[in-house]
Amino acid sequence: MKGRRKMVREKIKYWKENTFTKKKINTFLKDFVILLAACCISAFSTVGVLIPNGLTSGGITGIIRIIQNFVDVDFSILYYGASFLVLVLVAIFMGWKELRKILLLSVMYPAVLMVFEHLDIQLLESNDTILAAVFCGVFVGTFVGLVFWRGYASAGMDAIAKILRKKRFPGVSPSKILLCMDAMVIIASAFVYDRNIALYALITQVIATKTSEIILFGMESKIVELTILTTQRNVITEYIIKELHRGVTSAAVRGEYSDRNMRQLILLCSPRESILIKKKLAEIDANAFVTVTKVETVWGGTGKGFSDIVKD
Repeated sequence: MKGRRKMVREKIKYWKENTFTKKKINTFLKDFVILLAACCISAFSTVGVLIPNGLTSGGITGIIRIIQNFVDVDFSILYYGASFLVLVLVAIFMGWKELRKILLLSVMYPAVLMVFEHLDIQLLESNDTILAAVFCGVFVGTFVGLVFWRGYASAGMDAIAKILRKKRFPGVSPSKILLCMDAMVIIASAFVYDRNIALYALITQVIATKTSEIILFGMESKIVELTILTTQRNVITEYIIKELHRGVTSAAVRGEYSDRNMRQLILLCSPRESILIKKKLAEIDANAFVTVTKVETVWGGTGKGFSDIVKD
């Protein structure tokens, strides 16, 4: 009898999590509009600034620019092929959970690129490599910031970094693997184009990273402390540990207003991860209570963004 009740509860839970409610539909439509705007910004950056000025960058865009130097194929077609290849690799090595995070943008962004390629638009009236590199960084950073803000990801090098971490480098963070891959692409572009173009690509990459951080968190620090009160403690703890690979501490507390005992969750994470946790809590417990505190420095531990207590 207990097993049957448990099975019924699990079916009800699954139905609630996978049924399209009005709230979920409205959230998806909002996400879709924001992501479409982000794709337009990035597509304009590539088609209207980067390519006309003979520039390149890191990531998938940089790889395709290198390929374009040897084959006469539209950028959007090559990007579609690269996105499809990444989708296949993620499906094989990471499974459905990771695949659905990148599926929407993997279809939307190359399609927007294809539309922009048929429009005769350029930002700069004359070739200005420095201005082009700066504006490319700003536009790409805006795209990344908006995408992360809505909790999505694209079929880019970050997905490949996660696969490499899982299969080959389990002790290395995806951000470090991504940094190495971007560096390799930029170095390769120095041989295909020239050193100046590679250095401009480095400028674009740095500006894009800083812009995305500003879009997401203003001038906040790289580490924040989250204190969470929720009725879905087990679900959110599992998400933090298994999906974000962060540690979490729980403590017994008492809510004097509600006059009941609760468990409080405390963790340190990056600002981007705090957004993902907020998005998850909004799905499973809209009445959760969360405080976010800026942390200047964290010494010790092995968490991402923490400083070594011996070396620092």
